[in-house]
Amino acid sequence: MTTTVGVPRAAVNFSTHPWVRFAVRRIGRLIGSVLVLVSAAFLMIHLIPGDPVRGALGPAAAQSLVDAQRESLGLNDPLWQQYLHFLQHLFTGNFGTSITTGLPVSDVIQDRLPATVQLAFAAFLVAVLIALPVGLVVGVLTRAGRRPRAELSFTSASVVLAAIPEFLLAVGLVYLFAVKLHWFPVAGRGNLASYVLPVISLAIGPAAVLARICRVELLAVLQTDYLRTARAKRLPAAAVYLRHALPNAVTATITLGGLLLGGLVAGTVLVENVFGWPGLGSTIVSSILAKDYPLVQGVVLVYGAGVLLVNLAVDVILALLDPRSTIRES
Repeated sequence: MTTTVGVPRAAVNFSTHPWVRFAVRRIGRLIGSVLVLVSAAFLMIHLIPGDPVRGALGPAAAQSLVDAQRESLGLNDPLWQQYLHFLQHLFTGNFGTSITTGLPVSDVIQDRLPATVQLAFAAFLVAVLIALPVGLVVGVLTRAGRRPRAELSFTSASVVLAAIPEFLLAVGLVYLFAVKLHWFPVAGRGNLASYVLPVISLAIGPAAVLARICRVELLAVLQTDYLRTARAKRLPAAAVYLRHALPNAVTATITLGGLLLGGLVAGTVLVENVFGWPGLGSTIVSSILAKDYPLVQGVVLVYGAGVLLVNLAVDVILALLDPRSTIRES
């Protein structure tokens, strides 16, 4: 028999606890992903052909102005030194200065980020509120091969809706409900009505995907023994489906929902430009066109960090809802 000398038993148990290993794995992955994201954002300005400062200021700019801007951005320093300065500035919250406006990038992000976050989370909430009841109802109606026509109609409609790009759906909604019917504003962010069309444009596709996944998971849960036992006890249908079936069918839905939320954040780029939404999506497009690379770097970092944090939150939620599937991960 082996013994651990000099190490308290509590410390040994703590270091081998499944939840501790889970936390170490997730934090390690997060740190590695952040390093890759930061390095990619840093190399972005160096991999672009030509002089990025000359491209941003234009061919008519004086060479002295270009040289001064390169010096202020630190582009004349060795690459390793630029990388260290870049990391140092990130830790202090300094994303640099916009070439086109002269404003700090952090101020631009702070001003535009709330609009994007509100739009993405509103679309995600609408998608979930649509998908869960639709998936539940269709799953109950089509269980055990019942109502094949309803199943075919639901599957076909969900596939078509999920395949339509957000920006194309946004253009169609603007033409129908804003230009023709004048029910909603064409563009801009103002009262509650201005949120309707952008949110619908972003939510329809994810809602269709989530509803399909929820239905598939629910059909699998309805075949389990504990659901048969619940029905044999003649429990009310609402209790059987809402209390016993639905909570056990949302694991895959939550996983996919987290991925879709990250996709919604990226999907706001095109939708914001269609609706003239004053968020980061329209900001990154305008900064790319203006070749304002410090601003592009900052927005890319914010988008990437948002996706990573959403994925981490999904992992934690799944670990709490179904610990065995995550803790047993090698």
